Amino acid sequence: MRSKNRQVRLVARPEGIPAPEHFELVDDVVREPVDGEVLLRNDYLSIVPAMRGWVSAEKNYATQVAVGDVMRSAALATVLRSQHPDYREGDRVVGAFGWQEFATVPGGSNGPIDFKVDPAFMSDIPETSLLGVLGLTGLTAYFGLLEIGRPLPGDTVVVSSAAGSVGSCVGQIAKISGCRVVGIAGGPEKLRLCTEEYGFDAAVDYKAADFEPALARACQGGVDVYFDNTAGGISDAVMRHINVGARVIVCGTAAVSSWSGQVMGPRVERKLLVQRASMRGMLVYDYRQQFDRARDRLRDWVRDGRIRFQEDVLDGIESTLDSISRLYRGDNRGKLLVRLTRNP
Repeated sequence: MRSKNRQVRLVARPEGIPAPEHFELVDDVVREPVDGEVLLRNDYLSIVPAMRGWVSAEKNYATQVAVGDVMRSAALATVLRSQHPDYREGDRVVGAFGWQEFATVPGGSNGPIDFKVDPAFMSDIPETSLLGVLGLTGLTAYFGLLEIGRPLPGDTVVVSSAAGSVGSCVGQIAKISGCRVVGIAGGPEKLRLCTEEYGFDAAVDYKAADFEPALARACQGGVDVYFDNTAGGISDAVMRHINVGARVIVCGTAAVSSWSGQVMGPRVERKLLVQRASMRGMLVYDYRQQFDRARDRLRDWVRDGRIRFQEDVLDGIESTLDSISRLYRGDNRGKLLVRLTRNP
């Protein structure tokens, strides 16, 4: 095993989207585990839009990553050495182990390990899906849509950032629920993914000059559920079409370049009042106690072919530096991962 542990640390807080200059790649030592600890080799790192909030100076639901600290990240890892009775060499685990090649962490409930991978549970499904469709990505889609959106058969569900890892899962769960699904995405290829790969009924290009008329045509019967991954002008357009009793799930704000100061836009209060609609923020960790049940259902839907997913895999820890920017540019196709080990 290598004696050096390459890490990516935060060196400056970005005003907007984190870019390579906000991080540095450094070498640290690989620390051997003491009693109650395990030494892990990170095999895959998860890249998510929420990372922007974790490094921002603005108040967030999660504790800020401190300047000088290893960048926070979920990871799929292998136990190399263990001084904890619950883990042994070769076990595969998922948890918040950060942007680094190795991590020495405490085991047990007070440590960052979320769970140990059960090979029987995964069987014919790639383990990397535990960072995506069977991880926080899929769980966000599941609870946001089903618990807050409460879709009914025949409802029209609109999803922004629809070709992304969360949005594509939302749309497919909505189809399973018997809904008509309209995706909002950028560019012909992503529109094709929505309709041909993920089974949406329609898809609208927010980059097109005729975006708003096209959205109106796709939502002629109004919008019953809106899963909002973007905020900004995209969501302003959707809000003009919500039906009486509509449910709006606020999951992300990718279209807003910066939340410093007061961000102005159309006021939604009158629309919510007249349509007796509801708008609620969504944070997946609020449903932690229900994760196992939801993961079981998601796994069955994946196995049945009712949920399809894609993974965009970058290689090497150096790839993390531009990975968040890559997400916000829309360069990825599906769940974005960084692979650190070729044959984990």
